[in-house]
Amino acid sequence: MQAFLKTGKSSISTTDKQATNAPIERRKPPAPWVEKYRPRSVDDVVEQSEVVAVLRKCVEGADLPNMLLYGPPGTGKTSTILAAARQIFGDMYRERILELNASDERGINVVRTKIKNFAQLTASSVRPDGRPCPPFKIIVLDEADSMTHAAQAALRRTMEKESRSTRFCLICNYVSRIIVPITSRCSKFRFKALGETQIITRLQHICLQENVSIDPDAYKSIVKISGGDMRRAITTLQSCYRLKGSEHTINTDDLLEMSGIIPEHFLEDYLEVCRSGKYERLEHFVREIGYSAYSIGQMMDQFVEFIVRCGSLTDKQKAIICDKLGECCYRLQDGGSEYLQIMDLGCTIILALK
Repeated sequence: MQAFLKTGKSSISTTDKQATNAPIERRKPPAPWVEKYRPRSVDDVVEQSEVVAVLRKCVEGADLPNMLLYGPPGTGKTSTILAAARQIFGDMYRERILELNASDERGINVVRTKIKNFAQLTASSVRPDGRPCPPFKIIVLDEADSMTHAAQAALRRTMEKESRSTRFCLICNYVSRIIVPITSRCSKFRFKALGETQIITRLQHICLQENVSIDPDAYKSIVKISGGDMRRAITTLQSCYRLKGSEHTINTDDLLEMSGIIPEHFLEDYLEVCRSGKYERLEHFVREIGYSAYSIGQMMDQFVEFIVRCGSLTDKQKAIICDKLGECCYRLQDGGSEYLQIMDLGCTIILALK
């Protein structure tokens, strides 16, 4: 302060100012493996050979029809259209794509404003560097089956009017929820669930790139947990890797613990308790499951497959149990008590086995 009063200048040196104004380098957070290893070209898409063959021809001709991609989640629908757009438009693909997903508002007002305004924009046939570029844009509507029927009807008219300058790509899980006038205007491509070999090959590539130590038998456990969903398989692998650390070898028990999958011996013990016909044992066993913090909904999902594969039950007994399983799962979705539903199921199994 005294130095400032005498000279009228701050006592901070020039070197200190330069150190203060120097830009601070910030490390970017590591990207999720799902995004890091997302396919960058159509040829990188796994399993969907028919779709890849058609899109490869479209990319070579620099043209796309209106498309409807449907199938189970995690099979590469969104990644495929984004990879095709990246190959068609090159560095301009972000400017030529409008992507809307389930987190955005999907009512009729969005169709009349945001989608319509983007569709009416004119696309140039020349890039800034002088190279040719397809004179159209792409509107990607992810999870289009969540759109209202009024919004789909308004979208149909926009698809007709802006067909020269805009291509539409609708992505959904259930094609039956898309109205017929839209499906008739699109080329439909069905994405099937990924096979075990394709998922394991991709996971091995990721483990090699990220230096992940994993037990060979754990790959099949990841496939079983994911159910053909590549996105869930990669997320499960990364979550377990972050949880256990880089020095730990990931095994099947780690994956089951992290994913919340109930070990099969719980299902076998539950059926044996019901075979005993003693309600006191059933109540005690159900309480033990609750103390283990396992999800009853997850248990019922696994119990369906377990009952179907069980060789000691007759077809009539399986039918009675599965019918009750469907009823209990419905009550759980409506907010019913997990304890009451698993007890009700156990009582039905006891009566069916007598």
